[in-house]
Amino acid sequence: CDRAPASPLYIRFSRGPFMNNSPVTLSRRHVLGELYSRCEHAENIPVYLNDTEKTLLGHVDESLGTYADAFTFHLSDDYCKKLSAGHFTYGFDYEYADNDSEMQTAGKRMIQIVSITLIMRKGYNKPVSKKSADEKAAVESVA
Repeated sequence: CDRAPASPLYIRFSRGPFMNNSPVTLSRRHVLGELYSRCEHAENIPVYLNDTEKTLLGHVDESLGTYADAFTFHLSDDYCKKLSAGHFTYGFDYEYADNDSEMQTAGKRMIQIVSITLIMRKGYNKPVSKKSADEKAAVESVA
């Protein structure tokens, strides 16, 4: 696809002949949410998994040129698929980009992202039909 994205969520997969990973590209606005207007340009930001060891998964950058308003995640195939399917939310470690004391509120200061953490969404139980629930309760009451 060489066209500009029609929606704020734009996903592009790229595969080179000798790559171990398949980068996935997402809109900056989709990833950053309300931090979008305050975030400065990013280069080679480390991406971690939110687990006990804080595993390094890869990095993210803004190297697309034409699609300058997008993040490209360089992760393994498995994590790229999960990321594009919406299995993760995002956590950010950042620093204030300007050390200007004239800014009155921290909510308006520009930020520089130091790292991104992918947080696995909590699963949910599949809804059970009333008939199945009644049958299960009857089996448990007999046992």
